[in-house]
Amino acid sequence: MELDVRPVDADQHYYEPVDACTRHLDRSWARRGVRVVSEGSRTHLLVADRAYHFVPNPTFDPVIVPGCIDAMFRGQVPAGVDPRSLQQVEPLRAEYRDRTARAGVAAAQGLDAILMFPTLACGIEQALRHDPDATAAVLHAFNRWLEEDWGFSGPTIGVPMLSLADPVAAVAEVEDLAARGARAVHVRPAPVPGPDGTGRSFGDPAFDPVWAALVAADLPVAFHLGDSGYEFVAARWGGRDGFEAYRATDPLDRLLVSDRAIHDTVASLIVHGVFTRFPTLRVASVENGSEWVALLVKRLRKLANQMPWAFPEDPLDVVRHNVWVAPYFEEDVRRLADLIGVERVLFGSDWPHGEGLARPLDFVEELRAFTPDEVRLVMRDNVLGFLRGAA
Repeated sequence: MELDVRPVDADQHYYEPVDACTRHLDRSWARRGVRVVSEGSRTHLLVADRAYHFVPNPTFDPVIVPGCIDAMFRGQVPAGVDPRSLQQVEPLRAEYRDRTARAGVAAAQGLDAILMFPTLACGIEQALRHDPDATAAVLHAFNRWLEEDWGFSGPTIGVPMLSLADPVAAVAEVEDLAARGARAVHVRPAPVPGPDGTGRSFGDPAFDPVWAALVAADLPVAFHLGDSGYEFVAARWGGRDGFEAYRATDPLDRLLVSDRAIHDTVASLIVHGVFTRFPTLRVASVENGSEWVALLVKRLRKLANQMPWAFPEDPLDVVRHNVWVAPYFEEDVRRLADLIGVERVLFGSDWPHGEGLARPLDFVEELRAFTPDEVRLVMRDNVLGFLRGAA
């Protein structure tokens, strides 16, 4: 299928240098925040003075080859092939760390712009969940690094991270990011950590000032896959709590955790009235797939029938108005578009991750059930609508 536009990829990644969280972090936060430790030829990260296992090799050298485990994520591994044998590694490429090199690669991929999300930092908030002050300090430092190395506009659009754990700090961060030209913010799909480590709903009124600040700044929210701490669910079924255990444990753990975090996140926003109080708030689900959407809508509409006083609007109408979704490329994208509206479907390749697409524009092959106008929406116009502006 030929395209008559240059697409905008809503899900690409960089591989952070080891100082991404520490370059701009005051040294007084080292013990409570992030430290880089060298041990012979190996480099480790300590978060809150504990080993950080979310990324096994924080140097990313070597790193997984883009798209090499695509077949495994599609569930299409040939008979007789060990899925683990698909994984390949290569030396770290310049475009994974350098803005100019990456802009050239994106252009060669046929892309007009890319939204860029973390790899290493996607587990920071979970590792610091018991310390909202340290979380705010580390993410603020990280966002300064992101602006310095990648920028918030142009062909490489860095999406800065935001934690709601400390609402006052979160409002200050939103205002600072807006003043520096951020186009969106990246929030972890997970219960918001409280001062004692317990979780809170995104709909807790304590967070209304944050949602209000985001609306005032016209900054949308991208809920991107990361360490949501949902391994506690697997632990209740005999698994082990903690991301390190989750990597190579019982397959039941994967089924139990799966896309539950984003399902629950969007549920909390709707059930606890965030979109009712802030009807112009825009949120997107990125790299969480889309199979959870139909299930969530079905459950919410049933609940709205049972408890109509708790739902001033049809939940499906709320999803169609406020929520954008980037499906996995192996899913039924047509079904998603028919449910939430084609105007809310985003193209995301997850490049250069191993489970993503080796060639981002191969995503078009999954859109054969779409008209040319609909393809244009999915591949470019929808993400610009989410961002409210040109690439």
